[in-house]
Amino acid sequence: MNQTAHTALSFRCLTTVWILLLVLTGITVGVSRLDLGAINIWAALGIATLKASLVVFYFMHLKNEPKLLVICLFIALLTLAAFIGLTFLDVLYR
Repeated sequence: MNQTAHTALSFRCLTTVWILLLVLTGITVGVSRLDLGAINIWAALGIATLKASLVVFYFMHLKNEPKLLVICLFIALLTLAAFIGLTFLDVLYR
């Protein structure tokens, strides 16, 4: 069995990711206060996706996992995004 040793992330790296998450939360609040029309939902979803990616890659240590696991996760997320997108299109054209 091939076991690889995972390296622990440094305090500086984790602090930087945490600060980025705080900044992105502030940006989310700022964008929610603007009237951008239909772009509001897309901006909120984009920022939320970025925040979720940071959490998954750094705090859940996906960054150190084998590439096959990362590819499987992205395929599952793209499938989910396709279903959500198709639902939005269905609601839009009713």
